[in-house]
Amino acid sequence: MSTDPRGPHAWDRLWAPHRKEYLADEAGNFDADSCPFCIAQGVSDSEGLVVVRRSATFVVMNKYPYNSGHLLVCTNRHVPLYDELTPEEVIQIGELTAQAMRTLRTVANAAGFNIGLNQGNVAGAGVADHIHQHIVPRWAGDINFMPIVGGTKVLPELIEQTRLLLSESWSD
Repeated sequence: MSTDPRGPHAWDRLWAPHRKEYLADEAGNFDADSCPFCIAQGVSDSEGLVVVRRSATFVVMNKYPYNSGHLLVCTNRHVPLYDELTPEEVIQIGELTAQAMRTLRTVANAAGFNIGLNQGNVAGAGVADHIHQHIVPRWAGDINFMPIVGGTKVLPELIEQTRLLLSESWSD
């Protein structure tokens, strides 16, 4: 019998077996030759899903977005941790984050944002060896029945279309 004041379902579990591979020791460990962020720098913006480039950083679409417009601000350098960044990289990450927020408000009418860094495999970093900050736009009611009932996320636009729209609308 549950004594939790929130009721008998307070400790229900959500199972995500597809995430198991990220728990292995080697998960998220990429060298500069296999890192998706390093690879994105060596191809065209459209092929790499790059929105904008700066001297030390760049913005790229997340290939596995939580919401439409989910962006990643990455360093050009293959470096894992925030405390290993140069002052220029720190400044550019901050500037690009603010610019991404302004652009997503203008282009997609984002009402809020989840912004964060996952540092290391144990913190949930899918690409642990190349720092990247997530910028996830949010809207009132953006979580609907599909993820809960259907185990499916509905994104209203192809990532490539979102990238093009954001890139064309980006302003400093």
